[in-house]
Amino acid sequence: MDRHPNSTIHDWRSVSPAPTESTVYGDGHNGTRCFAEHIPEIVTGSITLLICLCGLVGNGTIFWLLSFRIRRNPFTAYLLNLAMADTCFLLCTSAFLVIYHMPMLNCFQSEVLRVLPLFHSMVLLTYSTSLYLLSAISVERCVGVLWPFWCRCHRPRLLSAVTCSLLWALACALAGLVYFVCDLSHSGHCWTVLGTLCFLNFCFFTPFMILSNVILFIKLRRSSWQPHPVRLYTVIFLTVFFFLLFGIPLSVQIFLNFFVYINFVFEICLLLASLNSSINPVIYVLVGSYGNSRFGGSVKVALQRVFEDRADSQEVGEIPVMGIAA
Repeated sequence: MDRHPNSTIHDWRSVSPAPTESTVYGDGHNGTRCFAEHIPEIVTGSITLLICLCGLVGNGTIFWLLSFRIRRNPFTAYLLNLAMADTCFLLCTSAFLVIYHMPMLNCFQSEVLRVLPLFHSMVLLTYSTSLYLLSAISVERCVGVLWPFWCRCHRPRLLSAVTCSLLWALACALAGLVYFVCDLSHSGHCWTVLGTLCFLNFCFFTPFMILSNVILFIKLRRSSWQPHPVRLYTVIFLTVFFFLLFGIPLSVQIFLNFFVYINFVFEICLLLASLNSSINPVIYVLVGSYGNSRFGGSVKVALQRVFEDRADSQEVGEIPVMGIAA
């Protein structure tokens, strides 16, 4: 599907699939044919939905433990917001998939499809927030290694809370613009909104996240004699690595939809993004339990070994962050 940048967008296919146009509807006589034509999409969506349900259990557990069972520090404030964003992403993706696949299962035009753009905007909101939070975590850890004295003595007490609040506000503003400008009003300014979203996600935050982790890795390799929270940085590197592997394809797909629309590619990218949001709790537990022969399966103990590392507390001056952005 070719698009001209000056044309007015009358649907939201530039950032998501349009099931009402791609599905073959009928009066029941061609129901079997309709279902058969969409088996690959239904199978992919079912796998994605299963991943989302598993991820909801994991992220919900992490959110509860970080909120009430783990000692609060600046780093856990970011991880708590990340768990919240991933949980909301998985919830919105689950609702999106259920609504999106309804016409493919029974081959009729459902009125419930009218709310599909709203859930799509919520998916964009929570996905973007996860990206922004990972970028903030990477940058702050990089700054902590490059300028440890500043972090120990001059780091603002509420920096984590303020940063998380601003990143949530930015993601809400962009997703809100996509919904109101592109989905409701079908304005000609939709290209500007989508272009801004793609630029920030793909050309600004992602390079910052990659560059910060490269600098962090090089600095840690060159200063191996200094005490550093090994598990903490392992969690950061693995979380960012899997986001680049599973999360970035969705940003690429959103960008490529400016030029060509391929429905099944969106399904695959959404599956990978759901896997990325579900895998973080597994990373925390595996890294926290690694090397502990007496680990008895307690998720709380594993998280404490990662997030309550003394080296990390000394690096940020042992200043707890009691208020976090919601």
